[in-house]
Amino acid sequence: MPIAETEIATADEDIVFGTTEMHLVPWVNTSLHEPEGRFLVHRNVALRLSDLRYRAAAQGFDLCVCSSYRSFQRQVEIWNDKFCGRRPVLDQLSRPLRLDDLSDWQQVEAVLRWSALPGASRHHWGTDVDVYDAAAMPQGYRLQLIPEETQRGGVFASMHAWLDTELESIDDFYRPYAEDLGGVSPEPWHLSYAPLARHYAALHNKLALAQRLRKAKICRLDIVLENLDIIYERFIYSV
Repeated sequence: MPIAETEIATADEDIVFGTTEMHLVPWVNTSLHEPEGRFLVHRNVALRLSDLRYRAAAQGFDLCVCSSYRSFQRQVEIWNDKFCGRRPVLDQLSRPLRLDDLSDWQQVEAVLRWSALPGASRHHWGTDVDVYDAAAMPQGYRLQLIPEETQRGGVFASMHAWLDTELESIDDFYRPYAEDLGGVSPEPWHLSYAPLARHYAALHNKLALAQRLRKAKICRLDIVLENLDIIYERFIYSV
């Protein structure tokens, strides 16, 4: 492989696994309802995300980002916090679970329902964002990112009803976790920029992921590696 192609392939792999920020640019929530929030997104996503925010504003929604790029190391911290009890682990009805009541594999499954395995998060790519309607939040409301917030009667239901129609009419953003396919819990707030996200998804490599995981300090690593084929099928490919 020529040197230039090798460099591109290496750069793409670093993006896929969340170990570089070379592809990112700042993106700011210019909201009237929330403090200024600064995030990182893929340089080819920023303008399209601003366009979506503009279209939402025209309908009276204040579409803001609460999560965008997340590094491999940050995902390691989130993963370990779930197993150590520093972050809650939820069941399919968004209720807190007691991991001590589960087997090691059941614990891994429970965490994977809501949190990606380090190296397997779509947020590594800078193509994916979690969004909410800042204009709809009552004073003092704490964002939860649970399906109930987006459903009928939920605080963000109106914006998500608009997104249901809007995303059908455009060919850029879509919801990778729109349905429960037995893997990741539905996340209506999670939007993905299709042209780039599908490119990086196709580059994901199970062997390369296993190599990177072995170098990281993550909880239940032995269980993860033992069940990596199942994890790929249910939580990575099944979108």
